[in-house]
Amino acid sequence: MTRSFYPPQRTLMGPGPSDVSPRVLEALARPTIGHLDPLFIELMDSIKTLLQYVFKTQNALTLPISAPGSAGMETCFVNLVEPGDTVVICQNGVFGGRMRENVVRAGGIAIMVEDEWGRAVSPEKLEEALRNNPETSIVAFVHAETSTGAQSDAKTLCAIAKQFDCLTIVDTVTSLGGSMLEIDNWQIDAAYSGTQKCLSCVPGISPITLSTAAIDKIKNRKTQVQSWFLDLELIMGYWIGGGKRAYHHTAPVNAMYALHESLVLVKEEGLENAWNRHYQNHLTLKAGLDAIGLDLIVPENERLAQLNAVKIPDGVNDLAVRQQLLADYSLEIGAGLGSLAGKVWRIGLMGHASRKENILLCLAALESTLKHQGATIGSGGVEAAMAHLRAR
Repeated sequence: MTRSFYPPQRTLMGPGPSDVSPRVLEALARPTIGHLDPLFIELMDSIKTLLQYVFKTQNALTLPISAPGSAGMETCFVNLVEPGDTVVICQNGVFGGRMRENVVRAGGIAIMVEDEWGRAVSPEKLEEALRNNPETSIVAFVHAETSTGAQSDAKTLCAIAKQFDCLTIVDTVTSLGGSMLEIDNWQIDAAYSGTQKCLSCVPGISPITLSTAAIDKIKNRKTQVQSWFLDLELIMGYWIGGGKRAYHHTAPVNAMYALHESLVLVKEEGLENAWNRHYQNHLTLKAGLDAIGLDLIVPENERLAQLNAVKIPDGVNDLAVRQQLLADYSLEIGAGLGSLAGKVWRIGLMGHASRKENILLCLAALESTLKHQGATIGSGGVEAAMAHLRAR
């Protein structure tokens, strides 16, 4: 028999998606209107303005791509990279590797600058690579590496790129709304993100923003963009067409309602307040993890607040713990990726999930589950977190 699907109520504290605000879920259920309806066009303009706010930019080309963050990544690369272009890619985790795949498939030449997983990108290595490859026209890196919980110094990396007259493409999927990010002040030419992380919206939309210099590069291409759907010159006709919009695709109307509501929530809280909330909640979680005896793998000055990579104690079965957390507490945390698979858990404190009650649930559930698995750990994670909260 075919039945409707009713998912359980989970607490999502992995690398994404994150918990979605009830207000955002309610927005999804509002009546669908046409994607060229004058009222929907007004909503599109409001979304663009709010995205400029969270990106901290005046870029006219700031809009949501009707597809997940991976499509936002591809949008930036297929529009800015032409066959033969040299691109320096800084990789310190999984997602730098995906940047390389995009460059190669666009016919570009990828020069890799490798850093240890769990560490920030090295500005010195980037500068050396640019001196050794003067033909480079683009620098690409991940601001907040979701696979490791490391945050790189985007401002410094972009400043180095500009010294060598390079455009910059920056992955801000996990940083947007959760970490300090200033597109204009940091001279970021192209950035892409996702809605399912610190914006606490449903998955499936990718906010992007491109500078005037990036637009000039697109307008002066010698070759056609290889993707029709992600060709920004076509998309601009729909999203940045004034009162008259050129039909490009049927936008996911209800998902755009949800995105708008999630951005309204950020504006109501205040962007800087949202950054601070993520940081303070990270410190609270860390206080509890310290009491239990669990360590974070990223050095303190390079850590993400919203994505915490926790070292798995020796002898503990990674999968068994995550399965028990899901079965007993309906709590999801993430596994390690790549070289960190089986070595770390990724605990997300993103957006609506970055709340006191989630932190306390996670600490209590982890402590209980690890002891049930026979791990030798400390006690009092919840008490330590509460002590930190009271001292704030």
